[in-house]
Amino acid sequence: MIDVDTATAAHYRQLVSQLQQHNHRYYVLDDPSVPDAEYDRLMHELCALEARYADLVDADSPSQRVGGMALAEFNQVAHTRPMLSLDNAFDAAELQEFGRRVNERLARRDSVAYACEPKLDGVAISLLYRHGILDRAATRGDGAVGEDITENARTIRSIPLRLQGDSVPKLLEVRGEVYMPRDGFDRFNAAAIAGGEKTFVNPRNAAAGSLRQLDPKITAARPLQMCAYGVGEIDAQWQPPTHLEMLQYLGALGFMINPHVHLAVDIDDCEQYYRDLAIQRPALPYDIDGIVYKVNDLEFQRRLGTVRRSPRWAIARKFPAEEEMTQLIAVEFQVGRTGAITPVARLQPVFVGGVTVSNATLHNADEIARLDARVGDMVIVRRAGDVIPQIAKVMVEKRPVDAVPVKFPDCCPVCHSPVEQLTGEVVARCTGGMFCSAQIKQAIKHYASRRAMDIDGLGDRLVEQLVDAKRIHSVVDLYNLDVSQLLPLERMAAKSATNLLVAIENSKQTSLAKFLFALGIREVGEGSAQILANSFGSLEALIDASPEALLEIDGIGPIVARHIGNFFSNPDALAIVSALQESGVIWPNEAVDQRAEQPLHGQTWVLTGSLQIMSRAEAKDALLGLGAKVAGSVSAKTSQLVAGPGAGSKLRKAESLDIPTMDEQQFIEFLQVQRNF
Repeated sequence: MIDVDTATAAHYRQLVSQLQQHNHRYYVLDDPSVPDAEYDRLMHELCALEARYADLVDADSPSQRVGGMALAEFNQVAHTRPMLSLDNAFDAAELQEFGRRVNERLARRDSVAYACEPKLDGVAISLLYRHGILDRAATRGDGAVGEDITENARTIRSIPLRLQGDSVPKLLEVRGEVYMPRDGFDRFNAAAIAGGEKTFVNPRNAAAGSLRQLDPKITAARPLQMCAYGVGEIDAQWQPPTHLEMLQYLGALGFMINPHVHLAVDIDDCEQYYRDLAIQRPALPYDIDGIVYKVNDLEFQRRLGTVRRSPRWAIARKFPAEEEMTQLIAVEFQVGRTGAITPVARLQPVFVGGVTVSNATLHNADEIARLDARVGDMVIVRRAGDVIPQIAKVMVEKRPVDAVPVKFPDCCPVCHSPVEQLTGEVVARCTGGMFCSAQIKQAIKHYASRRAMDIDGLGDRLVEQLVDAKRIHSVVDLYNLDVSQLLPLERMAAKSATNLLVAIENSKQTSLAKFLFALGIREVGEGSAQILANSFGSLEALIDASPEALLEIDGIGPIVARHIGNFFSNPDALAIVSALQESGVIWPNEAVDQRAEQPLHGQTWVLTGSLQIMSRAEAKDALLGLGAKVAGSVSAKTSQLVAGPGAGSKLRKAESLDIPTMDEQQFIEFLQVQRNF
């Protein structure tokens, strides 16, 4: 054993303190204060000291977050104060009734203020601190008795091992929610699929499964977070008088506090918060399943007390469920414009995510095999926000004896051409090309869509009629239609036919970016099309571009470049492009040297949050049209951030980097100014 001198011990404590501060800023505040390389250097120095002087190692050292020895089982923990469950309000009327009861029991006629918090969809946890040091962590269990998960909790970097500040209580029990952010959940499942391992159904299951690992090293490898929402016990000289002030106090001690907490002046304001948060919900970086309303005054809470196992001073208002169980009735296979064969699950209709769902995507053959989905199975359907419903899990234990395995087709279900799957691709495709009516229909629908050539009145049903009746065989034939060809079609009157022909004629005046997007080149979306138009200025220059020239463009990778080259080297594709131009489709060519005059040329913008007046796609198009590059993350190179409701980590990072920000209204006013120049 090597003795530790005073200077070394002091230096060690300084390193521990520095790293704790860096961890707090990185994992709790999302505002890193040093580069990763500097953090790694400090951690390496700390570990070297601990390896040399074993007696130095403190329980709150950042090095202790990697996880200790695996446990044989979890020990039971009795909560000194029960972890109560909440009653639910399922609609506005029940929330109003809750408010009426609160006022009645408090004998108050004036308004009662409420603390409103997003109800994180995770796992409740109790953290006990003695003299500022984490002593024990436990699950909620049955509310009275939970499981000791201290070693696992220590690995979660947003849980402080030592409390911060000068006013640390002698005893503090903090209640919070452990959850897995959406991006971490997606990365974890992607890695599991790549490794042939089991995936989690949703972030809540992922958090629960990760927190109850007997081996803490497994928990340490999972992207978990903990957000504090209350206090069970506290022994301190001063205590905050309200719930929101208590949360602020916990934040000062080093805990993560949800940034969307809100003080409602009365029960009506609680309902407005519900509506506002429902709009922001899809843009949040984590799952929530509702809102928790708590009487803000802590003295009022004590007077209201509890009944059975629920507090009289709090209630949860649930959002529509994002997951439900239903039956897989059939699997059909659809053919896209590039020939991609997509399996679609036909379901017994079920209300989930605020809508009735009867169809869900199964993505591809690999996904069917991974799920082991069979017709007749009971399945978990997930729909979050505007995301396309998908089957998250098959309930194998409920499988009927007559369930039928799903066979991926060898031939196209529409034109019966062979189906092929190229090496390195997960998507199987019909080889029928323009002989396949399904691909023709999808190509025409895409060409006519609002974000492409914007042919108003040419809907999906009409496209299908035109192709089935052999009025059109490609997008070129749209420009040869006349009234006599349209009138025999179902629900087509003379005025409708005339309006459609006017819309087709108007579509001839477009932009190069919209035309490129409308052509349906594989992997070329609206953003890529705008980048290509900005970079080459003319269609002729793009057609003549070498693979090397394409790869020099920021935002165009090797896969996109290959698809662009394949498209413009295909004689049939070039014939269609030429025929469209001969039909009168035209756009102004943009000289390359004029692009530097675009007001946002050379700037990088980032969009975050939930835009409410205009869509994210419309905002991106507007920026691209002004010459900006639109990125998905904030960095030191970001020129401007547009932050809508629900903006979180990107906004905080932009503020830490002193990057200019504007809200949606300011952004719209900015665009109006630019358009008037």
